[in-house]
Amino acid sequence: MLTRKQHELLAFIQKRIEESGVSPSFDEMKDALDLKSKSGIHRLITALEERGFIRRLAHRARALEVLRTADQVVARGARSDRPAARGFTPNVIPGNFPFRGDPPVAAPTPGEGPESIDLPMYGRIAAGTPIEALRDPSTSIAVPASMLVGGDHYALEVSGDSMIDAGILDGDTIIIRQCDTAENGSIVVALVDEQEATLKRLRRKGQSIALEPANSAYETRIFGPDRVKVQGKLVGLLRQY
Repeated sequence: MLTRKQHELLAFIQKRIEESGVSPSFDEMKDALDLKSKSGIHRLITALEERGFIRRLAHRARALEVLRTADQVVARGARSDRPAARGFTPNVIPGNFPFRGDPPVAAPTPGEGPESIDLPMYGRIAAGTPIEALRDPSTSIAVPASMLVGGDHYALEVSGDSMIDAGILDGDTIIIRQCDTAENGSIVVALVDEQEATLKRLRRKGQSIALEPANSAYETRIFGPDRVKVQGKLVGLLRQY
């Protein structure tokens, strides 16, 4: 079973190859699925390849081979009354959660369940100047189940370089355990003034909260306790080379 976005991409690749004999470019795939960046397409293609639906042909640009057609699978969550990719409006997650889309995924019981679990991707989050974290509708990423220990989890793509000294680079995928509290020194997803989400190290200093970068080019920002809400804690990181 595929996610709706994976199913849409597989169908688009299949149709383009049937029409022209050439697989579409990453830009064409990004535009067709209404995604904001090509990194989302990279993740979808990797997921389709791992599941045996497509194969990348070596030493050839834009070379993809469809091994199993879109007609042979059903998209997860596909319903006749569900909006298409363009214009899709996902539900708001309760509890002042700033992201939209599929709910976080609970960690499996130790010793049980699959080796990997699909987590919802909640878009890009700033590791620099705070930006609103936007949901990339219906996009998910497979992560090792061993990375998820207790609680609900989701994934984010890092944008910016303010956490590079903590080993977190622009374009990394980070795994977040949803929570509303964290220990001093933890790297967290922080919601500032109910509208901006950022990835920083949390420090409490009296009644103030400091959001510290891990890059000397950026300054620590100090807020009152009512301006910052913890939305999750960093528990893992994935990187593609």
